[in-house]
Amino acid sequence: MTRRPGHPVRLKLTVSYAGLVLLTGLVLIGVAWMYLLRYVPNTDQGLLYLSPNQYLLSRIFARAAGVALAILLLFGLVGGWILSGRVLAPLDQIADAARKASQGSLSHRIRMEGAEDEFRELSDVFDTMLDQLESHVAEQQRFAANASHELRTPLSISKAIIDLARRDPAQDRGELLERLHEVNTRAIELTEALLLLSKTDRGTFTREPVDLSLVAEEAVETLLPFAERRRITLDVTGEPVQTSGSSALLLRMVTNLVQNAIAHNLPADGAVTVHLSSRQGVCVLEVENTGPQVPPELVPTLVEPFQRATERVRTEEHAGVGLGLAIVHSIVRAHDGRLDLEPRPAGGLLVRVRLPGQRKNSPSAAAASSGR
Repeated sequence: MTRRPGHPVRLKLTVSYAGLVLLTGLVLIGVAWMYLLRYVPNTDQGLLYLSPNQYLLSRIFARAAGVALAILLLFGLVGGWILSGRVLAPLDQIADAARKASQGSLSHRIRMEGAEDEFRELSDVFDTMLDQLESHVAEQQRFAANASHELRTPLSISKAIIDLARRDPAQDRGELLERLHEVNTRAIELTEALLLLSKTDRGTFTREPVDLSLVAEEAVETLLPFAERRRITLDVTGEPVQTSGSSALLLRMVTNLVQNAIAHNLPADGAVTVHLSSRQGVCVLEVENTGPQVPPELVPTLVEPFQRATERVRTEEHAGVGLGLAIVHSIVRAHDGRLDLEPRPAGGLLVRVRLPGQRKNSPSAAAASSGR
């Protein structure tokens, strides 16, 4: 956007300061002049006149006033220039930091010293923004590198299978095709997970009233055969809770949590509990599972993309692509919620999701209730 050139802020402040000083001087001189005129007598014709002494005094006063105004103007310009420079110095620091950031450097910080004021607050906000930007860029770079690595693996395997079939026609083509099908299926699942993760990060979805308890029941019902094969008990407890968002994304969130709870469980005779509650207008979903001990230092890494908990027991079936909890975290964040993971003392993990509750007196909630 093109803008017309303007004057520097420092020059504007200098002129304003000098003008204020000059105006104050004029007011003081005017008051002094009025004080002199209060003794001027009137003639019979009603005209004002000055005595010789007063006339001489007025001329001396006029010269002195002119000199004083000139000194005040000079003092206002010089003093205003110096003071405005000192006042605007923090802005120069912030501008330099912003200029470096626009050139791609995000590692520098202003760290302005001094008392708490508006400039200090602005610099602190700018430093916080740089922290978040640097963290976000680093996260995106790691994500891109990991995604490239994960996508390259199935493509390399597919190429190796195809090369083997071309070099050795005697190979069992049925077995090769089955292996190729499995590899391509895994690549498709990874691509779909990446697209879903990108969609939730952008927040491009329509919000609507969602009964989270019905969503949890649907997810549990879908995964019940998988749990039965593992001899794991699935249980849904709690009360009906209402939130707002995308029902499809929230279903994916609960499905991923329950699927992870089943996959990372005991080899047999384990348990998964899904509990729903409402606390002070906040919907709380808790997914708790039995299993081996989870090291506390491992917990923060579980929500990072492509971070598989190799120290936990898991099955080859539903092994996932390393994006399960990363997608959950992204969905929760897109719904203005909070995700907490806690290792259970007896083994296993407790995952707690907090989402904003749907107001019961809102029109959308009333429509949803009447629809049921």
